[in-house]
Amino acid sequence: MHDVDCVVAGAGVVGLAIARALALSGREVLVVEKAAAIGTGTSSRNSEVIHAGLHYAPGSLKARLCVEGRERLYAYCREHGVAHRRTGKLIVAVEPDQLDRLQAIEANARTCGVDDLAFLTRSEAGSLEPALTCAGALLSPSTAIVDSQALMLSLRGDAEAAGVSFALLTTVTGAAIEADGIRIDTRDADGEGFRLKAGAFINAAGLDAQALARRIEGFPPDLVPPLWLARGNYFALSGRSAFSRLIYPVPDHGGLGVHLTLDLGGSARFGPDVEWIDRVDYTVDPGRSAAFYEEIRRYWPGLADGALQPAYAGVRPKLSGPGQPAADFVIQGPAEHGAGPIVNLFGIESPGLTASLAIADHVVELLSLK
Repeated sequence: MHDVDCVVAGAGVVGLAIARALALSGREVLVVEKAAAIGTGTSSRNSEVIHAGLHYAPGSLKARLCVEGRERLYAYCREHGVAHRRTGKLIVAVEPDQLDRLQAIEANARTCGVDDLAFLTRSEAGSLEPALTCAGALLSPSTAIVDSQALMLSLRGDAEAAGVSFALLTTVTGAAIEADGIRIDTRDADGEGFRLKAGAFINAAGLDAQALARRIEGFPPDLVPPLWLARGNYFALSGRSAFSRLIYPVPDHGGLGVHLTLDLGGSARFGPDVEWIDRVDYTVDPGRSAAFYEEIRRYWPGLADGALQPAYAGVRPKLSGPGQPAADFVIQGPAEHGAGPIVNLFGIESPGLTASLAIADHVVELLSLK
């Protein structure tokens, strides 16, 4: 007999969405989270943007789950009263020689199923955002911002109403694939260990997903991808924002450039940049603001000296390193690894928040096909 049907490791936005979806499908679910609260890692250290799905490789999980998840998330926020706003965003070419890249982004987006983009001339972009300097822009009306904390609290409430239990301050120290299920060993904040048997195990541990997968006895180690850590630093704008939409430069390697996003109160912040690191560290170096000023002034020359203040940082759990092509999500179900009722989620960076509800349905499907 199993102690519990499904164990989900990780209570970020993706883990919460998975737990909710499993419970709504009739499964008994326990969520194990090492922190003292839900969503304290990657899920709370991002731009809080609902992405339209413009930049991902056609046919990839990121492309499909972002476009599906975007519509699911809009509907969820409306139905559950989660604060969000469709601000729209402008992807800007700051130089004429970048206009071809805008056209390539538009073509890629259409292939992925995003068909509401509008190409704007310099004057058209300036009429929407007078403070903006650019050679042209793409308008994405389906891009939005969301209160990520309110979203996660809502998902947790839904999950608990469907019968999900939570064990916070609890770490999965190991697991083993056995003939009658998955043996899972945990340790609480007092150091006390507890062992349980689960019918299925979902590894949604974010930055810890690879380390956790390697602690599963019987799981093929060669199926655990390498982890690259990319810190994204954010700087807040002091004073009133000059923009009403999100502003993104054409993407650079490893990220979407130092872009301007807004919170629901109208305050502006810039980031994230890409800083490759060797360990998880959320410290923001104030000295990095010099590069931010340089990048931002390419599309907003009016940015005043001293207007940027260090805000916060997030760390992306990337599956590709410096100079390598961007990697897709890796979501391994029983059919992919052949090691029993386990789903591992690796490299769930952006657009993970946008795609969270679609990812959850995908995981439920993978387990139903086992």
